[in-house]
This record gives sequence, structure tokens and C-alpha cells, in this order.
Amino acid sequence: RPAMRLSGPCVEAPDVPALVRFYERFLGWEVEELVGPRDNRPPGWGWGRLRPADKAPGQKLEVQWQEHYQPPVWPGEPGQPSMQWHLDWWVEDLEAGVAWAIDCGAVEASPQPNDRNLSRLRIMLDPAGHPFCLWT
Repeated sequence: RPAMRLSGPCVEAPDVPALVRFYERFLGWEVEELVGPRDNRPPGWGWGRLRPADKAPGQKLEVQWQEHYQPPVWPGEPGQPSMQWHLDWWVEDLEAGVAWAIDCGAVEASPQPNDRNLSRLRIMLDPAGHPFCLWT
């Protein structure tokens, strides 16, 4: 097989600049490229890429516009858009991580899984509704 490696996820959003700016602040990553919006496109149109400041190979997050974006439903429900994937972010201090995520524009998902230790794991939703986990 040819050589392959995962270069990082690309998430869809109805407002690319807003989601790029959320992850820029939340992660402290640099916006490597942000295209849009443009005059002849809807306000949230665009594409963006973020990378950590150290440019670690294989670490990036891209955001692309989706005209018909529907946020996933958490927890999943039959007939509704489901999560499909999520990002896990390790944090040294979970409560501080949750507070920071909220300060940046995320919300704590409700309900939280009742089979998980909430002192070690919290499910959050970014401004576009993508679930992500903070864990320690």
C-alpha cells in the first residue's frame, strides 16, 4: 500500500470564520489560512485551517462551509443527525478546562453520560454543535 498518514480532521460549519476563531482562542492555535467570506457568498461561507504554534506534524484542524449544515443531536436520537465523530482534548485540570471552553463559546452537553466519571470526562459542544470531550 502507499504511505499514508492522517493529517487531521476537517469539520463542517454554517459559519466558518466564527468556528475558526472559537478554536483559535480555545486551543491557542494559529490560523494558518482563512478564506472567506466573499461578497457573492453567504456570510458564513469559507474555509480555514489551524495548527499548533509549534507546527507539530500531523496536527491541524480544518473548517469548511456547509450550506445545509445541521448540528448533530446529543445524545443521539433516531432520525436526527448524529455525532459521527468527536475530538478528545486532554486537559490537566478538568474544571478549568470546562470553564475555559465555556468562556470561549462552548456549552456543556446535556445530559452527560451517566456511565462516565464526570470528574474525569466532560462532553462539550462547540459553537456549531460539534461534540468534543475534555478529559483528564
